Amino acid sequence: MAAAVIIIPILVVTIIALSSYLVYKLLLQNMLSKRSITQTLEKYNIDKTPSQIIKEYYENKGEPLSPQEIQKLEKNYTKNEPEQFLAMYDAIRDNDKNKEK
Repeated sequence: MAAAVIIIPILVVTIIALSSYLVYKLLLQNMLSKRSITQTLEKYNIDKTPSQIIKEYYENKGEPLSPQEIQKLEKNYTKNEPEQFLAMYDAIRDNDKNKEK
């Protein structure tokens, strides 16, 4: 009986902690990363979405991507390398300037 009094609260706390971590890891972290990237793009007056930037960047490189590949790359860049969106946008802008000349 005494063991149940100790084990049940520990199990409840463990389940709550684990579920909270999973919600954060799977939902909130991705949402916060996307929000941060969107705010950064707005800060620099870039009216393109991250997926548009990826699509144009790879088209300029001569590597057209399928929508699934673009979505996969967007998730990867959002989680691991958010600064790449600005670098890709700069490359797109430089390519457009070179085409004009």
